[in-house]
Amino acid sequence: MALLITDECINCDVCEPECPNDAISMGEEYYVIEPTKCTECVGHHEEAQCKVVCPVECIELNPSWHEDQDALMAKYRQLTARLQQA
Repeated sequence: MALLITDECINCDVCEPECPNDAISMGEEYYVIEPTKCTECVGHHEEAQCKVVCPVECIELNPSWHEDQDALMAKYRQLTARLQQA
């Protein structure tokens, strides 16, 4: 599953630079995660870095994006392949 930032976000700016896939950006009111880019850090780290650094624990699983570990790894491979081609 991709992750989701809830409306409890305080816009502290610590999660965005931690995302290895550049999936986090500023939304209209608070930070958002682009689910097509979020791999929960699979392929990069043992755990999702945005969740590790979030001081208010406002990052949770996105119930609209159901992906298992294999799907997250496939997404990681696709995203990193694009970066290598650029």
